[in-house]
Amino acid sequence: MVVDSVFLNAKAYLKGQIVDCGIAIEEGKIEKIGRETNLPQADTKIDLHGLLVLPGLIDGHVHLRDEDKAYKEDFGSGTAAAAAGGFTTVLDMPNNEPVTMSAKTLRNRIQIARRQLRVNVGLYSEFPQNLSEITEVVAAGAVAFKFFMGNQVGGVNVDDDAAIEVAFKTVAPHKLPIAVHAEDHVMLMANECQLQRAHKIAPIDYLRAHREDVELSAIQRLLKLSAGTDVRLHFCHVTSKEGLTAIAQAKRAARKVTCEVTPNHLLLSSDELLRVGSMLLMAPPLRDRAHVDALWRGLEDGSVDTIGSDHAPHTLVEKSAANVWAVKVGVPGLETTLPLMLTLVRKNKLSIDQLVTLLSAKPAEIYGLTGRGILEAGKPADLTIIDYNRQFKIDPSKFKSKAKFSPYSGWDVYGQVARTIVNGEVVYEEGEIIAKGGVGTIICGGSV
Repeated sequence: MVVDSVFLNAKAYLKGQIVDCGIAIEEGKIEKIGRETNLPQADTKIDLHGLLVLPGLIDGHVHLRDEDKAYKEDFGSGTAAAAAGGFTTVLDMPNNEPVTMSAKTLRNRIQIARRQLRVNVGLYSEFPQNLSEITEVVAAGAVAFKFFMGNQVGGVNVDDDAAIEVAFKTVAPHKLPIAVHAEDHVMLMANECQLQRAHKIAPIDYLRAHREDVELSAIQRLLKLSAGTDVRLHFCHVTSKEGLTAIAQAKRAARKVTCEVTPNHLLLSSDELLRVGSMLLMAPPLRDRAHVDALWRGLEDGSVDTIGSDHAPHTLVEKSAANVWAVKVGVPGLETTLPLMLTLVRKNKLSIDQLVTLLSAKPAEIYGLTGRGILEAGKPADLTIIDYNRQFKIDPSKFKSKAKFSPYSGWDVYGQVARTIVNGEVVYEEGEIIAKGGVGTIICGGSV
């Protein structure tokens, strides 16, 4: 047998161990993993010279924009950024223009995306206006539903408990997760209105509006409303000690609850926001060190399930308004997440096991991405190949994303992506995107 390609002299993460091996790939799938002498002949052989090979990384929280927000990012640039960051699968949030919240808008977005994809992409949907359309949205290919609680985005009234409960009960039989942006709308609007009436427009005023109790209230409310619905809740970008404690308690009670943190909330604090200013605004915001420490404890004890970048590209003009309420929130993260986390591995703050669990295995499990997040014969050939010892400075001017800024500009990090392999094809190699769009596939909930 002659296969498409063989990668030799790899140090691959296999079932919790780093193993010296080669990897044979045929028709987009892993054919065999083993010693060179036991591998089939190949049309192409690539010597990795001991580079680290991880299961293709999965980012469950990105904003790829496109459509009416294509000036910030599009599927081509966003998935190029993902490949450059070592991600082989990303899940795209629905707060687009138009909002992805029906079978029609979802199918249209899939059609726009297909020819541009450098990595695999799954698409979220917001709740449709008519909840009877949920089955059609699922059939159209939604990987999950998203529920923004801080402002009205989709078709379910964020202030109507009964409507939320009905939405949860309608989604539950489909076994798709509901990812939640947990900030209490009523509390948040009241805080913002009070501050704006007082002409408070500085970053510290944003922190006062998005207080920790705004997050906690939303988490507690949804845990209560979801009880008895059998729905799977995934809390995005948890930032507070109290919020994480409530989630951990729900887990101990055998609730179907998981959660995510971002690198930003692990590595930065409100001190940086107040020093740097609006460029570091995000929602929920950066917290003080006590909450940062609590998130780290959550990583250590397993309360935190995944790390998501919350890749949120904007223009520099949108990030630079003098009035904090006019600033677009969020920062790009697809090209910084992996080197930041690998640097923490070198500092013994994380283990490789934790990194693979948080950035690959667990996202695949939560979102039903069968066959992804593991290196194993018969599975899709999604590989993240890393030069673990290579040190470099983060330089946003070199990002593949349209967003050329970062909180981590100038940081020294270790672990540069050498190659990203998607469905058996080399998409990214040594700083360059070498594959055209269309290599990646649209991933539907529970699909291979």
